[in-house]
Amino acid sequence: MVEISASILDAKEEEAAKTFYNLEVAKIDYFHIDVMDGKFVEKNTVDKMNKYGTLLKQISTLPLDVHLMVEDVETYIKLYSAIEPNIITFHLEAIKDKEKVYDMINLIKENNCKVGIAIKPNTDIKELYEFLPYINMALVMTVEPGKGGQALIPETLRKVKILKEYLRQKNLDTYIEADGGINLNTIEDVIESGVDIAVVGNGILKSDNYKETVRKLKA
Repeated sequence: MVEISASILDAKEEEAAKTFYNLEVAKIDYFHIDVMDGKFVEKNTVDKMNKYGTLLKQISTLPLDVHLMVEDVETYIKLYSAIEPNIITFHLEAIKDKEKVYDMINLIKENNCKVGIAIKPNTDIKELYEFLPYINMALVMTVEPGKGGQALIPETLRKVKILKEYLRQKNLDTYIEADGGINLNTIEDVIESGVDIAVVGNGILKSDNYKETVRKLKA
């Protein structure tokens, strides 16, 4: 069964605590925290996600799934380690030096977090291969990062299938997460491609019944 990581990017600030409570009651598996610096992507959500992350640590025991869409990966790893997330994911495209990628992997592990690496839709899946034995999760973006409410790019699911087969051949237990445009209309194709964790934002937040929507997504 696919796990659901609920993106709280578009949760309204005045209703945040209530929204988070309703998501937990609906039996999501993770809270997905989209950290954007206004440089790697246009939008800046740093303050909002800091506030949400701190609030979640106070009111929920569900694991936090932090997705860094930032240029200065090291600074934000240190910043978000303070909320003790389950996993921190950074973008491969944000780091040009291969050795620096390994440094960031080690820094996350030193902060007692699992490690994820994300790639954009146009990045070749093979660029991830050498890092897979050292990380817990590969995040395949199924839209361009930085904006909520985009339509899933179907070609990205082919990358998931290729990655799934590669992991099987190499006997690696790395999870695959997909993020972007996932809702009740696309979840079947997402699951069929081999995704372990689906990030869903507006597909839940804009539904009338969170619990029923999450149940259908998992089914």
